[in-house]
Amino acid sequence: MAALDRPQLTQVFSPASFQELFAAWTRFPNAAPFAGGTELIRYQGSQVLILPQNILSLDKIDELQRITRTERYLEIGAMVKLGDIINMGKIVPEALRLCLEGIGGPQLRFLATIGGNICTANRRLDASAPMIALDATYELRSASQARWISASRFSSLPGPLAFNPQELLTRIRIPLDQWNYTAYRKFGSRDAGKAGGALVFIIKTPKNVLTDIRIVFAGEGILRDRNNESLLIGKQLPLNRRDAADFVEHWKTYLSALDSLVPIVRQEILNFIETLVFNLVD
Repeated sequence: MAALDRPQLTQVFSPASFQELFAAWTRFPNAAPFAGGTELIRYQGSQVLILPQNILSLDKIDELQRITRTERYLEIGAMVKLGDIINMGKIVPEALRLCLEGIGGPQLRFLATIGGNICTANRRLDASAPMIALDATYELRSASQARWISASRFSSLPGPLAFNPQELLTRIRIPLDQWNYTAYRKFGSRDAGKAGGALVFIIKTPKNVLTDIRIVFAGEGILRDRNNESLLIGKQLPLNRRDAADFVEHWKTYLSALDSLVPIVRQEILNFIETLVFNLVD
C-alpha cells in the first residue's frame, strides 16, 4: 500500500493529572480533549471511525470525576457521567435531573459526560437550559490559570470563542436554591437541525408571591427574554388572568421574531408556556 493510501493513525494521550494534560497539549496544540465521545460518533455511520490525529483522553484525571456539595452549591466534575448525576437523587436540582433523564437511553447516559454535553461546539445541547436557568458557573482551566464564567455567558458565545486557547472545562458549580415549581420539555428533533431544543421553566413563590421566574430554551442557540420574566415578578398568587394573558402575548411577540425556530416548534413552545402560566391563575 502506498504511504498516501494508509489510514491516518491516531495518537492517544491519557494524562493522570492536569500537569500531564497541559504538558501534552503544549507539545501537540491540535490535540482534541476526549470525554465520552458521544458527539464525535453521532453522525458517523461507518464501522471505521474518523478520529482526530491527537486525542487527550480525560478519563484518568481524578479531579474531573469528583462531586462535592456544600450548603450553597453542588459542584460536579466535567467528566461525571449523566447517569451518575441522575442517580444522586434529590440532591440534584429538579430542572437538571429532569433534563438529564430525557437525554437518550441508559447506555448513552452512562457514556456521555456533563462536560461534553455543555461543550458541544456547533449547538447548545439540552443541559445548557437548566444550567443557565439555575445560574450555574463553569470553571475553565489552562496551564497557567483557572477562571469562572457564568453558564449564560458561556452559552452566548459561539463554541470556539467560549474558550481561550488550550483551555478546558473542569468543574460545574450549581447554586442549591429552592425552586417551588419546575417544568421541563423537549421539542422537535435534534436530528432535524434547527427544529430541536429543550425548555426549562422554574419559579419561586414564597408566601404566594412570585419572586423569580426563569424560562430558558436551548437549541440552535439560547433563547431567554429577561424583560418578559420581569413582568410577573412581585405578583401575588394566584395570578390575575389579565397579567397571565399579557405575559403570554409578550412571549408570542418574542418568539415570532426568531428565525431559528420552525413554526411548529415555535407554537409548541408558546403553548407550553401558556399552559404553565395559566396554571398559576385562580
